Amino acid sequence: MIMPSPPVLGLFVFAVIILGAVAGWTIGKRLPTHHLTDETRSLVSVSMAVVGTLSALVLGLLISNANTAFGERNREITTLSANILRLDRALRSYGSEADEARALLQQYAEHKTADLFPEHPSDGVQVDDPSTYQLLVRQEDSVLSLQPSDARQKWWAEQALTLAANIGNTRWLLVQQSGQGTPKAFLALVTFWLTLLFASFGLFAPRNATSLVALALCALAVSGGVEMILEFENPFGGVVHISPWAMHYAAGALSQ
Repeated sequence: MIMPSPPVLGLFVFAVIILGAVAGWTIGKRLPTHHLTDETRSLVSVSMAVVGTLSALVLGLLISNANTAFGERNREITTLSANILRLDRALRSYGSEADEARALLQQYAEHKTADLFPEHPSDGVQVDDPSTYQLLVRQEDSVLSLQPSDARQKWWAEQALTLAANIGNTRWLLVQQSGQGTPKAFLALVTFWLTLLFASFGLFAPRNATSLVALALCALAVSGGVEMILEFENPFGGVVHISPWAMHYAAGALSQ
């Protein structure tokens, strides 16, 4: 099942919340006068204060967690590009015998960059492309086949194997974390809380254009918070995404 993009889901959340406000507005106009007393208004306000506080705390926590996860993915990409450059340096220092391993590393860097940061968004992000991973496996086998002739080459070969293993570890981290995120049922629950809250706002709001605009802008703000959570959980695409500069730099440096 293809999930809608974060902006689409954000607009959907906005529509649901504003419909809740309009529903409260409509119900408020039709309620008998004795249902709109100051005591009733005070009870609804106190009750919704609890929902509002809970919604604010949960939204803040979810945004913080999503931002932390986004930062971790960004650091992993930076680490991946740095290890690719360091591995190329180690193979250069080893000597001409490592040219095959360097060529495979260059192919891997180019393919990995294209997988994570496709030139055309319609191509889709591929965190785990088997053909790209096979290039890394072949590169590791090529390093293993090296036969150092002295202590210097032996040290560089060991460094190359360590760096290749680190690249593989980062690849698995990206794969394992790609499916993680805030459960959609939890986001639906938060949306329900916000809709209930805005319905209470509309229930006692003055019937004029200023009130409607204020409710719409506030609904847009909170739905934007939900969208930010979804954006942070999609770090390789969308409005907010990881910069491809580090991987492009690594791939370009290997081709020189």
